[in-house]
Amino acid sequence: MKALRWLGVVGLSVLSVSCYTLQPTGGPVPELGTIIGLDLNDAGRAALGGSMGPEIGQVEGRLLQKDTSEYLVAVTTLHLLRGGEQVWHGETVQIKSGYVSSVYERKFSASRSVVLAAAGVGAVAIIASRGLIGLGNPSSPSGPSPGDTAHTQRRPRP
Repeated sequence: MKALRWLGVVGLSVLSVSCYTLQPTGGPVPELGTIIGLDLNDAGRAALGGSMGPEIGQVEGRLLQKDTSEYLVAVTTLHLLRGGEQVWHGETVQIKSGYVSSVYERKFSASRSVVLAAAGVGAVAIIASRGLIGLGNPSSPSGPSPGDTAHTQRRPRP
């Protein structure tokens, strides 16, 4: 019964985790407070390169303010052109609209969440079936049997 309860808790935890992806907005700017991604063009990389680094492909963060000429973003991640990323901790950066080639909005991805949940449930089932977390057969013997002479204890010489 304890094992089933534990598996249930782990299963619900896995199911409650969901995946998000950045998807093109395709029109109006997302609402303030939304997590966005801004692809930078060459002019943007050149202008922001001194303060943020020259290899920036995309800036990701929370949209704090937007007007016709610029975005104010609390940056969480910089995605680099040749792969990799730099983690930021909400530092605010003003990015002119002319430096942006594409705008993305973070949206819930049902398909990725289902795949993650299925993988998690499968991993829990494998772990439980192999007894790796103490949920296996408790009646199986462990250690040497009483008649096993290969594991007898040595006594120190006096």
